[in-house]
Amino acid sequence: MNPKSRFCSLEVLGEESQLDAADPSPRTQFIPDASRTIIATNDSPDIPFEASINAYRGCEHGCVYCFARPAHEYLDMSAGLDFETRILVKHEAPALLRKELSSPKWVPKVIAMSGVTDCYQPVERKLRITRGCLEVLAEFRNPVSIVTKNFLVTRDIDLLADLAKHDAACVHVSLTTLDGDLARVMEPRTSHPRRRLEAMRMLTDAGVPVTVLIAPVVPGLTDHELPALVAAAAGAGAVSAYYIPLRLPYGVKDLFADWLGRHFPDRKEKVLGRVREIRAGKLNDANFGSRLRGEGVFAGQFKAMFEMACRKAGLHEQAATPLSTAAFRRPWGAGEQGSLF
Repeated sequence: MNPKSRFCSLEVLGEESQLDAADPSPRTQFIPDASRTIIATNDSPDIPFEASINAYRGCEHGCVYCFARPAHEYLDMSAGLDFETRILVKHEAPALLRKELSSPKWVPKVIAMSGVTDCYQPVERKLRITRGCLEVLAEFRNPVSIVTKNFLVTRDIDLLADLAKHDAACVHVSLTTLDGDLARVMEPRTSHPRRRLEAMRMLTDAGVPVTVLIAPVVPGLTDHELPALVAAAAGAGAVSAYYIPLRLPYGVKDLFADWLGRHFPDRKEKVLGRVREIRAGKLNDANFGSRLRGEGVFAGQFKAMFEMACRKAGLHEQAATPLSTAAFRRPWGAGEQGSLF
């Protein structure tokens, strides 16, 4: 599906498009993003970081449930196919990051990567923008927290391990299901669940602390996997875990409902009904706190099942690994006057 942006007042019908839903393999476009700053900040009370970097806008992984899809509508693009085939690329991200960390106004704090879209989506293998940012962060020893679904994160183990020696790096590996077939249709261009578990083990062996992020938990489709996901992550070396139930903001609700109708028609009404059960009768809850946990009987069951699984596996239940800014430094020449004064 490629519905128009909710902000678009004009819709042209009857024209052919390379992004037509009938096209089984729409060609991905990579569009330069001319942003002049790279560190974004937030004051949301239920998000465990203040600062973040997103080198890409849009994501080729194509996860049907992605909460970030509606952000593409601010660019006058669709939350559907546009989101996964029209990717904005911040080529200058490493240089912008160096400039911002060099400023005396920068107060060292944890920077999250992939706050919106995955910093290790497929094109990163070629463009290496995320690695460029990590090189800067390692040079300044500024702590970084990464969320990803892609085995490609292991390419940068050298930088992450170097930061981890100063308690300045952690990786959150997102694991939604252990069923490879389900993963292929729900999050089609992500790494196979086995590869994500392998990435956890490699990161752990290199001294990089790993958290498993079980998100989203899809009621009636993947919720029964919570104990198995926690156990598998613990076996791969994860030290902590957290989960987030599915929420379907704006156009994502229609995209997800259409996807269910095509792939799981027999479960469609059950899944959507369960989402409404944990979202106070709606398919989305934007309220701080409850949006990340849900409410009601089924949400309580998720919580109890998750807590029991964590106790059994010996994992901490936490959304953020404590990191330190103690080793932060501004290398010689990084600031406007260097370190002469």
